[in-house]
Amino acid sequence: MLLGAVAATAAENGAAPDTPAPPAEEAAPDYAATTLSGDWGGLRAHLYKAGLTTEFIWKLDALSNSRGGIQSGDEVMGNLDSKFKLDLDRLLGWNEATAYLHVIAQQGGKFNARHVGSTLGVSNIETPTNTTKILHGWLQKNFDAGRASLLAGLYPIDSEFSVLDSAAVFVQPPYGASGELALTRGPSIFNTSSFGLRGKLVSDDQTLYAQAAVLDGVPGDPVNPKGTHVQFNKGDGSFTIAEIGWMPAEFGHAFEPTQPAAVPQTPAMVVHERYDTIAKYAVGAWRYTAKADDLFAVDAAGTPLRQPSWGAYLLAERTLFRLDGNPLRRLAVFGRYSMTDGRSSALRDAFNVGVSVRGIAASREDDHLGIAFTRGRYGGAWREAQAAAGNETVNSEDAVEVHYRAQISRKFYLQPLWQRIEHPGGDRTVKNADILGLRFELVI
Repeated sequence: MLLGAVAATAAENGAAPDTPAPPAEEAAPDYAATTLSGDWGGLRAHLYKAGLTTEFIWKLDALSNSRGGIQSGDEVMGNLDSKFKLDLDRLLGWNEATAYLHVIAQQGGKFNARHVGSTLGVSNIETPTNTTKILHGWLQKNFDAGRASLLAGLYPIDSEFSVLDSAAVFVQPPYGASGELALTRGPSIFNTSSFGLRGKLVSDDQTLYAQAAVLDGVPGDPVNPKGTHVQFNKGDGSFTIAEIGWMPAEFGHAFEPTQPAAVPQTPAMVVHERYDTIAKYAVGAWRYTAKADDLFAVDAAGTPLRQPSWGAYLLAERTLFRLDGNPLRRLAVFGRYSMTDGRSSALRDAFNVGVSVRGIAASREDDHLGIAFTRGRYGGAWREAQAAAGNETVNSEDAVEVHYRAQISRKFYLQPLWQRIEHPGGDRTVKNADILGLRFELVI
């Protein structure tokens, strides 16, 4: 999501390698040069100066499973992101306040569900049901020049919690929300978010932060996945998550993003983030207040036992070095370990590790090469339940992704990819899946 905003304003291929001075904060984005629909006769720039930023990104995945999984076959699926950011200081005189609306709409087939059956997933734009809904719909008030902030509204936690910026371009889902968390009773992540509150504190030197959120425990309407639903039903409980982190590369920076990763950025912020060094170390934990069914253990009456559902994670990512001294050309590595209680969801833990290289060729500064591996280990309760049903399972599902994201223009990106899923769905009898694909990304 952050990558979409960066891509929309990235410099043209062949730009000088030296870090330029960022443009004035008040400058409007160059919509004519960076979007397919242009400046709408000057309207978009006028709206921006008045306080309304617009951004539209369409992603299209064409995927093919040559063997293994459920069955061989092909699918095409898409997702349109429509984003509207309101600067309430400019519009209403409300200092350091922002409103944000992010609408998503899916199209096309269901590749993983029909052809692979992976627990971890294949594409991060595939959803169980195609629909149009609000993903973000919130107000945020900053205090002390962004050192503190409070957000309220529809809010997906995977826009700020357990985020790996260097893994943002990967197509497989577990490089966003971790695989084991996504399988719990309903976390507020893509594509259905919950209503809640998020607070955040950042140190004066920008290197330390602490954030926490509390949200409705069941996002949307489980019975009706189409459209946007905000419900507070009896038994939903709440979902709480907290994270603390250290970002040493941000020491002394004059400004940093104070909003979730999906929010469109100013031209000055885009330049800053494009040349910035990645360095982040974080630890977090989450918990549902409502108890969840144990996947195997039952009482004397045969009713599943109820127990708390909780988890924790730690992550690290770092730019290791620049290529030829060019600040745009860099190699970054990342890793994350995450775990659950092991009884209330299929996966007990997951591990991600990967490498992301930007500008592997001097003439292609804005291209990305990515290689990553994820292992999701199944919990004992899930395996016991499967064995009782006569199904043979394995200890883990492993997934590899290799991709190359090429900037064709500042408006258009192509990302060929290869994935291998070992033991899809944890079923010992299912053959490994080999997947070829191509992601198209259009900045509209």
